[in-house]
Amino acid sequence: MFPAVSEPAASGPAAPGADPVARFNQWPTGRLISAAARRIERDWNAHLSGWDLNHASLPVLFLLLRGPRSQHELAQASGVTEQTMSRIVARLERSAYVDRLPHAHDRRRHDVVLTASGRAALFEAGDPQVAEEMSIRGLDPDQVEQLRGLLTVMLAQRPHASDAGLTDALDHPFAAPPGGSDADHGADHG
Repeated sequence: MFPAVSEPAASGPAAPGADPVARFNQWPTGRLISAAARRIERDWNAHLSGWDLNHASLPVLFLLLRGPRSQHELAQASGVTEQTMSRIVARLERSAYVDRLPHAHDRRRHDVVLTASGRAALFEAGDPQVAEEMSIRGLDPDQVEQLRGLLTVMLAQRPHASDAGLTDALDHPFAAPPGGSDADHGADHG
């Protein structure tokens, strides 16, 4: 004999007049987190598409803001394979946001460098206030504080090898690279 199994809640659109909060309360926590992240990612990608960027390519520009990096270094810092990073860099290169230049001391290696147009796109598209507003839409300040606290605990409990590289680059995303200043962000830096 098997225990009785209740019919799962419908996962399609809520019936008119139905309380969406009640529907979502039936979902497992992982699904809630994933669904919220996907919605924010779609909104963010729609915003970034105006610059021919996406959620995967913008962090690469942030990483390059601090100076040239190899494709291998970018892949490690982003937590993706070199093959994936190759596609990201190729797209950025087609958009003229990065260049691949021969390494000064190793002819087999190339450095990926941020171009002036890449820097300009980064500062226009990567506005942290826009990203924050997309991420907290519908929440009051107390809820935002609670959410940030919970997410911080969750991330701290499950560290990932790529966290350090990306976190270092994004700690101060619009900090000037060595030898530059914030006022330079519109200037022609290749």
